[in-house]
Amino acid sequence: MKELTKSQFVGHMGCSECGSSDGVGIYEEGPATCFVCGASHKNPLEEKEEGSVLQFEKKENPYMLSIKKEKLEDILNMNSRGFKERNIPKPVTEFYGVKAREDGVNGDILAHYYPYGKTNITGYKIRELPKDFHVTGQIEGLFGQNLFSGAGKRIVITEGEIDALSVAYAMYEHYKKFYPVVGMPSSTGKKAIMENREWLRGYDEVILMLDNDPAGEKALNEVCKIIGIDKVRIAKIKEKDPNEELLKHGWKEVCRAVWDAKKWCPANILAGEPLWGQYIEQETKEALPFPACMQGVNHKTKGARLGEIDLFISGTGAGKSTMTREILLEFHKTAKEDEDIGVIPLEESPGEYVRKLLQMEVGKDFEENEVSEEEKRKAFEKLFLDEKIKVLDHQGSVSDDTLMEKIETLCVMGCKYIILDHLTIAVSEAEGDQNSAVDKVMSDLLKMVKRHNVWIGLISHLRKTSTGGQAFEEGKMPSMDDIKGSGSVKQVSFQIIAFARDMTATNELDRNRIRVRVLKNRFNGKTGDAGGAIYSPESMRLTYVDVDFTAEPKLGV
Repeated sequence: MKELTKSQFVGHMGCSECGSSDGVGIYEEGPATCFVCGASHKNPLEEKEEGSVLQFEKKENPYMLSIKKEKLEDILNMNSRGFKERNIPKPVTEFYGVKAREDGVNGDILAHYYPYGKTNITGYKIRELPKDFHVTGQIEGLFGQNLFSGAGKRIVITEGEIDALSVAYAMYEHYKKFYPVVGMPSSTGKKAIMENREWLRGYDEVILMLDNDPAGEKALNEVCKIIGIDKVRIAKIKEKDPNEELLKHGWKEVCRAVWDAKKWCPANILAGEPLWGQYIEQETKEALPFPACMQGVNHKTKGARLGEIDLFISGTGAGKSTMTREILLEFHKTAKEDEDIGVIPLEESPGEYVRKLLQMEVGKDFEENEVSEEEKRKAFEKLFLDEKIKVLDHQGSVSDDTLMEKIETLCVMGCKYIILDHLTIAVSEAEGDQNSAVDKVMSDLLKMVKRHNVWIGLISHLRKTSTGGQAFEEGKMPSMDDIKGSGSVKQVSFQIIAFARDMTATNELDRNRIRVRVLKNRFNGKTGDAGGAIYSPESMRLTYVDVDFTAEPKLGV
């Protein structure tokens, strides 16, 4: 019995051994076995001739399986019937030559016969209700193709016969005559489209009204490419298929979908109304302002936006890590409740990173000031017990592949703002060409921010300055050409913020002053000097200063 169930079940028939009216199960393969008494019978399918169909005929006892031979000429003599449940009247089925086999007892429709042929009917696709399909004769061309000339203003293609009849009915209601509407044999019927491509291209417009589902979407793209972008138009419907559109919204809406059909735009190519939606999405995208010490940057860029990568660059010790910690503390306060912050401090252990954040939160250098454990714990609870800040423990080794896995994990855990400090270490363990490794990491990061709609703040080191020129440690402002690694770093980044600090200045105020410049701003194009910040060794925090650079020597030389 278990072996039998692997074959496709067909139906029941009576058992001559035990008298059961429907105990014998019929499968496509194997003997017909009675599930009541276990008796075996010859499978009637083995006697089935080509072109014949299985029927359930009403006998004295329930429904018995029998074989009936059907020929094309027999089907041609059958009656056409309207499909009330589909809202398709008889004149439409008569025009298309659709036939119906009826129950001789009460007149119920048992099967539909859909004719196929390019010029004459060569075969029928038979639908045994509710949904069992088979074929008699040869299926050629598209459903309804034999009725139309292959030339004219417009032809509509649907996915299946019922949908074609639905559109044909809608057009008939409006125009009081039949306009060309044909149906694909199935959603995978692109072979029929390909074989009849030139016939279809005889029309000025080829309107596609396919199903609103993944299979229909796939078929749509394939059929469009076969027919040609110059001819095809896409009819949009609200429901799953044209017949459902007809049933729920009426024939006028089906006609409207035909009349409003638009030119085909392949996936990821936008035109018309969808572009307005993209514009509105961009205009309404919220920006999370950077901390007050970056007031000048906020003035130009408006802050950090999800789905973007912002790059921070400076010479060694110039303040970029301190600045990004200020960003983290600000985002901890201002980000939405369900938006966490992830940190990947590749130059520091989690303990070292937490210590620096606690010093900034308390506002005291733990080495220079006596701070109680209670005060430290209070700051820790404020920053970390809500688990909004998540720090990666890299344990001294992170390859570019494992790094992407870690960032992906942070994204899945709910981190919407992620700080990666820094890019150079992230690719240091990569084998082969370092520039290729940088390209891969930047490409992966860009995909990451788009896939998860997150913001990544990325820190990068700089190339060494040429001998004899001003060093970054002496206050030289970096340019984009100073970024270490391949050109993909500056190309992929949405905003690039540069810092400069003269660590050799004799004046302490000058040594603690950080100058800021926006080098790239994809959001609105505003670049240039963006004030600066003063670092306080006492509080270990940065404070904004409105630096007037007009009196300064030329930067970036």
